[in-house]
Amino acid sequence: MHKRPVIAVAATAGALAVLTAVPAQAAEYSSALKIRGVQYDAPGRDSNSCSSGNTDEEYLTIKNYSSSATVNLKGYVVKDAAGNRFAFTANHYLQPGDYIKLRGGHGSDSDKYNVVYRDNCNFMWNNDRDTIYLYKPSGSRSDVHSYTRSGSDPDGNGYITFHK
Repeated sequence: MHKRPVIAVAATAGALAVLTAVPAQAAEYSSALKIRGVQYDAPGRDSNSCSSGNTDEEYLTIKNYSSSATVNLKGYVVKDAAGNRFAFTANHYLQPGDYIKLRGGHGSDSDKYNVVYRDNCNFMWNNDRDTIYLYKPSGSRSDVHSYTRSGSDPDGNGYITFHK
């Protein structure tokens, strides 16, 4: 009698280990929110002056690729390879298929116009190469992409599309 419960517990524990391992590994690839693209090199000569600069022309587009779920961006974090980060601290709801542009500089955040400003006039993305990370509020990775100017941007316009 003692063996039966032990075997059942071992089988259950093994099943739980499999169930927890699969979603954790696949979570990055099945996330509804993904980085659609990045304007990593703002048009014109780079100037991070808050009054006359062009940091608002540098942006990251995040899209909700779910066909049915609305996603709140509050608690999501965007980082680059150097550790620069931006955390969404306010509610921003993305309906299925909707997107938001995370722009540099200062401005008025708007769900209506699909924009959130980082309230920072420094550029976040490097013009030659970088890695962009998107983290869920739980801390698990939602999406990640690396780029190089020469390898990822064949037309040289400073914009790269990662997901259509």
